[in-house]
Amino acid sequence: MSRTRTALLAAMALVAGATGTAFAVDPGSAGIAAVPCTVDYKIQNQWSTGFTAAVTVTNNSAAKSSWSLKWSYAGNQKVTSGWNAKLSQSGAAVTAANETYNAQLATGGSVSFGFQGSYSGSNAIPATFTLDGVTCNVDDGGPGGPTDPPDPGGPSTRVNNPYEGAKVYVNPEWSANAAAEPGGSRVAGQPTGVWLDRIAAINGAGGKMGLRAHLDEALRQKGSGELVVQFVIYNLPGRDCSALASNGELKADEIGRYKTEYIDPIKAILADSKYASLRIVTTVEIDSLPNLVTNTGSRPTAVPQCDVMKANGNYVKGVGYALNKLGDVPNVYNYVDAGHHGWIGWDDNFGPTATIMKEAATAEGATVNDVHGFITNTANYSALKENNFTINDTVGGKSVRESKWVDWNRYLDELSYAQAFRNQLVSAGFDSNIGMLIDTSRNGWGGSARPTGPGATTSIDTYVDGGRYDRRFNAGNWCNQSGAGLGERPKAAPAAGIDAYVWMKPPGESDGASKQIPNDEGKGFDRMCDPTYTGNPRNNNNMSGALPDAPLSGQWFSAQFRQLMQNAYPPLS
Repeated sequence: MSRTRTALLAAMALVAGATGTAFAVDPGSAGIAAVPCTVDYKIQNQWSTGFTAAVTVTNNSAAKSSWSLKWSYAGNQKVTSGWNAKLSQSGAAVTAANETYNAQLATGGSVSFGFQGSYSGSNAIPATFTLDGVTCNVDDGGPGGPTDPPDPGGPSTRVNNPYEGAKVYVNPEWSANAAAEPGGSRVAGQPTGVWLDRIAAINGAGGKMGLRAHLDEALRQKGSGELVVQFVIYNLPGRDCSALASNGELKADEIGRYKTEYIDPIKAILADSKYASLRIVTTVEIDSLPNLVTNTGSRPTAVPQCDVMKANGNYVKGVGYALNKLGDVPNVYNYVDAGHHGWIGWDDNFGPTATIMKEAATAEGATVNDVHGFITNTANYSALKENNFTINDTVGGKSVRESKWVDWNRYLDELSYAQAFRNQLVSAGFDSNIGMLIDTSRNGWGGSARPTGPGATTSIDTYVDGGRYDRRFNAGNWCNQSGAGLGERPKAAPAAGIDAYVWMKPPGESDGASKQIPNDEGKGFDRMCDPTYTGNPRNNNNMSGALPDAPLSGQWFSAQFRQLMQNAYPPLS
């Protein structure tokens, strides 16, 4: 599996806050010894006989007018070519010296270079690096001595699928809300995502747990085994340009605040060595990049605010910055939001969406290796698998694709879409081993309205409408849908190319208010959350299908949760 791997050197246990990423320590900090230099060595791609690597060196000592980094391999790795440094090798010993254009290395400054190499057998990461003869990634024995070692559980070993062989974090706040509902104890132990939907959520807002509190609780739940903890990174400037209910706190041009006040603090906490034994899954910025494809320009679904975000580039920049920074943390697994089949499944959306995701994944210093996979159906309702008809069926000489429900889409459900879109993403330049997540928290569509077989063959519409599990008026309806039910319970590796079914959206948390509610979270009133709304071009002018009396997005909606349990499929026992 060719994933990004970051050097997790044993010596780094001596560095406060050390992970695999270069982490500068203030030599003047009381009780903390100085670290003269740090090295971040990442294997970016690996195949049977070769690999590529990226190295970043940070100098924490006096400024340098030239530099030389050295290491030795434990196996028979050979450097074959390189860039941004003069590389030479003698036996197992490798030297990387500056080029003329990057010779200056200031105090606190960093320099990066890369190379391609060959190997056979193992391809172990070097154990020791020296910069101009000084060992990096360890303290210099100055006042204060070495700091405390990391969590006794040790750093998490990077794996192909973080969900395999691991428990998944149960958010105690969501669990308490679920257990307080009649019958809620049946699902209160299920793992759900934790949404970081504004800057204040990082430290905890409104009496809720902050990021560190969740990570500390995750360590408690972990015990001696492996544990995944899931966070939704969700605070782009001009967030959700086509859905007022989930607008955010940052204005369209506040990319600087997004970077320094939101992503940087999150990265600093996730990089704390205390949490190195956790497998941290981040779902990066739902409902952002697909909007740039479907809701801009001359399309009938275009929204002026989405044109603004496409023009200023801040969705692409923000996602790229988040992937770059969070991808530096060795035990973080980034999954980028990929919409859902009822949004991206048409021919004119499918390829362009993969293209813009590649653009974002290579913006602001990010690379495709910072992306572990993608997630579909986040906080949505699209059925996992429609079993009563196929995309190739015909009735009276008409294809299923011609039905009003399918409307020329190439996909009927999330599983077929996720598997196909994964292939498209690989074609666009992403790693061939990327995994997909599917949010099944609200796509069960069970209960008495669930069809038991195909519809009547009197017309293509009666055939499709009579057999489809998804009972929405239109697949573009997204807000607090009436008749929805809990879907498949979270599970690892359920199908080819799928890393897990997840409940990234905590069931019972509202999508948006049914009417205007004043608030200080930047959340507006979207008519798609109003049960009386007759629709717009994005849902083919159908009724909204929303439940009445809903609170602001993210707040507990008891009536919705009870409906989800009642209509769960598979049914709750």
